[in-house]
Amino acid sequence: MPDTKPSTLRHEPRVLLAVVLAAVAASAVGAREYGTWVLEVAPIGLALLVLVPTFPRFRLTPLAYRALAIAALLIALGAHYTYAEVPLGEWMRDWFGFERNHYDRIGHVAQGAVAAIGVRELLVRLTPLRAGWWLLGVTTLVCLGVSGGFELVEALAAAFTGQAGQDYLGTQGDEFDAQWDMTCALVGALAAQLALGRVHDRQIALVDREA
Repeated sequence: MPDTKPSTLRHEPRVLLAVVLAAVAASAVGAREYGTWVLEVAPIGLALLVLVPTFPRFRLTPLAYRALAIAALLIALGAHYTYAEVPLGEWMRDWFGFERNHYDRIGHVAQGAVAAIGVRELLVRLTPLRAGWWLLGVTTLVCLGVSGGFELVEALAAAFTGQAGQDYLGTQGDEFDAQWDMTCALVGALAAQLALGRVHDRQIALVDREA
Protein backbone atom coordinates (compact mmCIF):
# COMPACT_ATOMS: atom_id res chain seq x y z
CA MET A 1 0.00 0.00 0.00
CA PRO A 2 1.64 3.25 -1.09
CA ASP A 3 1.87 6.27 1.15
CA THR A 4 -1.05 8.67 0.79
CA LYS A 5 -0.67 12.15 -0.67
CA PRO A 6 -1.49 15.13 1.56
CA SER A 7 -4.50 16.08 -0.58
CA THR A 8 -6.06 12.70 0.17
CA LEU A 9 -5.52 13.27 3.86
CA ARG A 10 -7.71 16.36 3.59
CA HIS A 11 -10.54 15.07 1.41
CA GLU A 12 -10.84 11.30 1.76
CA PRO A 13 -12.36 11.28 5.29
CA ARG A 14 -15.24 13.45 4.08
CA VAL A 15 -15.91 11.08 1.18
CA LEU A 16 -15.85 8.09 3.53
CA LEU A 17 -18.22 9.89 5.90
CA ALA A 18 -20.69 10.49 3.07
CA VAL A 19 -20.51 6.82 2.04
CA VAL A 20 -21.11 5.65 5.61
CA LEU A 21 -24.05 8.00 6.16
CA ALA A 22 -25.62 6.86 2.89
CA ALA A 23 -25.14 3.20 3.84
CA VAL A 24 -26.69 3.72 7.27
CA ALA A 25 -29.66 5.51 5.75
CA ALA A 26 -30.11 2.75 3.17
CA SER A 27 -29.90 0.08 5.87
CA ALA A 28 -32.89 1.64 7.63
CA VAL A 29 -35.11 1.19 4.57
CA GLY A 30 -37.05 -2.02 5.09
CA ALA A 31 -34.92 -3.09 8.05
CA ARG A 32 -36.03 -6.45 9.39
CA GLU A 33 -36.50 -5.18 12.95
CA TYR A 34 -36.19 -1.48 13.74
CA GLY A 35 -35.43 -1.94 17.43
CA THR A 36 -32.48 -4.14 16.50
CA TRP A 37 -31.45 -1.68 13.78
CA VAL A 38 -31.21 1.14 16.32
CA LEU A 39 -29.10 -0.97 18.68
CA GLU A 40 -26.79 -2.09 15.87
CA VAL A 41 -26.11 1.32 14.33
CA ALA A 42 -25.69 3.06 17.71
CA PRO A 43 -21.88 2.46 17.74
CA ILE A 44 -21.62 4.27 14.39
CA GLY A 45 -23.41 7.28 15.84
CA LEU A 46 -21.23 7.29 18.93
CA ALA A 47 -18.07 7.08 16.82
CA LEU A 48 -19.20 10.01 14.67
CA LEU A 49 -19.91 12.08 17.77
CA VAL A 50 -16.20 11.74 18.60
CA LEU A 51 -14.59 11.73 15.16
CA VAL A 52 -16.42 14.63 13.52
CA PRO A 53 -15.79 17.32 16.22
CA THR A 54 -12.16 16.27 16.67
CA PHE A 55 -11.38 16.08 12.94
CA PRO A 56 -10.10 19.68 12.57
CA ARG A 57 -7.70 19.29 15.50
CA PHE A 58 -6.68 15.63 15.48
CA ARG A 59 -6.91 13.80 12.17
CA LEU A 60 -6.32 10.08 12.00
CA THR A 61 -4.44 8.27 9.25
CA PRO A 62 -6.16 7.23 6.02
CA LEU A 63 -5.75 3.61 7.15
CA ALA A 64 -7.69 4.33 10.33
CA TYR A 65 -10.51 6.13 8.52
CA ARG A 66 -10.76 3.38 5.90
CA ALA A 67 -10.87 0.69 8.58
CA LEU A 68 -13.59 2.59 10.45
CA ALA A 69 -15.60 3.02 7.26
CA ILE A 70 -15.41 -0.68 6.38
CA ALA A 71 -16.49 -1.61 9.90
CA ALA A 72 -19.41 0.83 9.65
CA LEU A 73 -20.52 -0.73 6.36
CA LEU A 74 -20.41 -4.21 7.91
CA ILE A 75 -22.48 -2.94 10.83
CA ALA A 76 -25.02 -1.28 8.54
CA LEU A 77 -25.49 -4.51 6.60
CA GLY A 78 -25.91 -6.50 9.81
CA ALA A 79 -28.34 -3.92 11.16
CA HIS A 80 -30.55 -4.19 8.09
CA TYR A 81 -30.97 -7.96 8.21
CA THR A 82 -29.95 -8.66 11.88
CA TYR A 83 -26.61 -10.41 12.17
CA ALA A 84 -28.14 -13.88 12.37
CA GLU A 85 -29.86 -13.49 8.99
CA VAL A 86 -27.40 -11.64 6.72
CA PRO A 87 -27.47 -13.41 3.33
CA LEU A 88 -23.67 -13.61 3.13
CA GLY A 89 -23.65 -15.68 6.30
CA GLU A 90 -26.42 -17.87 4.94
CA TRP A 91 -24.44 -18.48 1.75
CA MET A 92 -21.36 -19.33 3.81
CA ARG A 93 -23.41 -21.79 5.85
CA ASP A 94 -24.61 -23.52 2.69
CA TRP A 95 -21.20 -23.52 0.99
CA PHE A 96 -19.14 -24.74 3.95
CA GLY A 97 -21.73 -26.72 5.90
CA PHE A 98 -21.65 -24.45 8.96
CA GLU A 99 -24.24 -25.03 11.68
CA ARG A 100 -25.02 -21.31 12.01
CA ASN A 101 -24.76 -17.95 10.29
CA HIS A 102 -21.21 -16.71 10.91
CA TYR A 103 -21.61 -13.13 9.67
CA ASP A 104 -21.30 -11.88 13.24
CA ARG A 105 -17.91 -13.59 13.47
CA ILE A 106 -16.75 -11.52 10.49
CA GLY A 107 -18.00 -8.44 12.31
CA HIS A 108 -16.04 -9.26 15.44
CA VAL A 109 -12.83 -9.89 13.48
CA ALA A 110 -13.35 -6.46 11.94
CA GLN A 111 -14.08 -5.01 15.38
CA GLY A 112 -10.73 -6.27 16.66
CA ALA A 113 -8.85 -5.04 13.59
CA VAL A 114 -10.38 -1.56 13.72
CA ALA A 115 -9.81 -1.26 17.45
CA ALA A 116 -6.19 -2.29 16.95
CA ILE A 117 -5.55 0.36 14.30
CA GLY A 118 -7.23 3.06 16.39
CA VAL A 119 -5.61 2.14 19.70
CA ARG A 120 -2.20 1.66 18.09
CA GLU A 121 -2.41 5.07 16.47
CA LEU A 122 -3.35 6.83 19.69
CA LEU A 123 -0.55 5.09 21.59
CA VAL A 124 2.09 5.97 18.98
CA ARG A 125 0.98 9.59 18.62
CA LEU A 126 0.16 10.38 22.24
CA THR A 127 2.50 8.23 24.34
CA PRO A 128 6.22 7.30 24.26
CA LEU A 129 5.39 3.80 22.91
CA ARG A 130 6.78 2.98 19.48
CA ALA A 131 6.64 -0.01 17.16
CA GLY A 132 7.77 -3.17 18.92
CA TRP A 133 6.62 -5.91 21.25
CA TRP A 134 5.40 -3.53 23.95
CA LEU A 135 3.18 -1.67 21.50
CA LEU A 136 1.85 -4.96 20.12
CA GLY A 137 1.10 -6.30 23.59
CA VAL A 138 -0.52 -3.18 25.01
CA THR A 139 -2.63 -2.64 21.91
CA THR A 140 -3.81 -6.24 21.93
CA LEU A 141 -4.77 -6.14 25.60
CA VAL A 142 -6.71 -2.91 25.13
CA CYS A 143 -8.55 -4.45 22.17
CA LEU A 144 -9.51 -7.45 24.29
CA GLY A 145 -10.84 -5.05 26.90
CA VAL A 146 -12.88 -3.23 24.25
CA SER A 147 -14.26 -6.54 22.99
CA GLY A 148 -15.17 -7.61 26.51
CA GLY A 149 -16.90 -4.28 27.05
CA PHE A 150 -18.99 -4.80 23.94
CA GLU A 151 -20.04 -8.23 25.17
CA LEU A 152 -21.25 -6.69 28.44
CA VAL A 153 -23.18 -4.01 26.58
CA GLU A 154 -24.76 -6.63 24.33
CA ALA A 155 -25.79 -8.71 27.34
CA LEU A 156 -27.37 -5.70 29.05
CA ALA A 157 -29.19 -4.73 25.87
CA ALA A 158 -30.56 -8.24 25.54
CA ALA A 159 -31.72 -8.19 29.16
CA PHE A 160 -33.60 -4.88 28.95
CA THR A 161 -34.92 -4.62 25.37
CA GLY A 162 -36.79 -7.86 24.83
CA GLN A 163 -36.84 -9.43 21.38
CA ALA A 164 -34.84 -6.59 19.79
CA GLY A 165 -32.11 -7.23 22.33
CA GLN A 166 -32.16 -10.95 21.66
CA ASP A 167 -31.80 -10.33 17.92
CA TYR A 168 -29.02 -7.83 18.69
CA LEU A 169 -27.21 -10.41 20.81
CA GLY A 170 -27.46 -12.95 17.97
CA THR A 171 -26.14 -15.96 19.90
CA GLN A 172 -28.08 -18.37 17.68
CA GLY A 173 -28.18 -20.84 20.56
CA ASP A 174 -24.39 -20.87 21.08
CA GLU A 175 -23.63 -20.78 24.82
CA PHE A 176 -20.02 -19.84 24.05
CA ASP A 177 -20.94 -17.01 21.68
CA ALA A 178 -19.26 -14.31 23.82
CA GLN A 179 -16.02 -16.31 24.03
CA TRP A 180 -15.99 -16.89 20.29
CA ASP A 181 -16.67 -13.20 19.65
CA MET A 182 -13.71 -12.19 21.80
CA THR A 183 -11.50 -14.79 20.12
CA CYS A 184 -12.44 -13.39 16.71
CA ALA A 185 -11.65 -9.86 17.93
CA LEU A 186 -8.26 -11.09 19.18
CA VAL A 187 -7.50 -12.64 15.78
CA GLY A 188 -8.50 -9.41 14.03
CA ALA A 189 -6.40 -7.27 16.36
CA LEU A 190 -3.26 -9.37 15.91
CA ALA A 191 -3.71 -9.74 12.15
CA ALA A 192 -4.18 -6.00 11.63
CA GLN A 193 -1.08 -5.11 13.61
CA LEU A 194 1.15 -7.73 12.03
CA ALA A 195 -0.04 -7.16 8.45
CA LEU A 196 -0.44 -3.38 8.46
CA GLY A 197 1.97 -2.12 11.13
CA ARG A 198 4.63 -0.78 8.76
CA VAL A 199 2.12 0.92 6.49
CA HIS A 200 0.45 2.39 9.55
CA ASP A 201 3.75 3.76 10.87
CA ARG A 202 4.48 5.49 7.56
CA GLN A 203 1.05 7.07 7.49
CA ILE A 204 1.34 8.22 11.10
CA ALA A 205 4.61 9.94 10.26
CA LEU A 206 3.01 11.62 7.25
CA VAL A 207 -0.01 12.84 9.22
CA ASP A 208 2.22 14.20 11.97
CA ARG A 209 4.24 16.15 9.40
CA GLU A 210 1.06 17.62 7.92
CA ALA A 211 -0.39 18.54 11.33
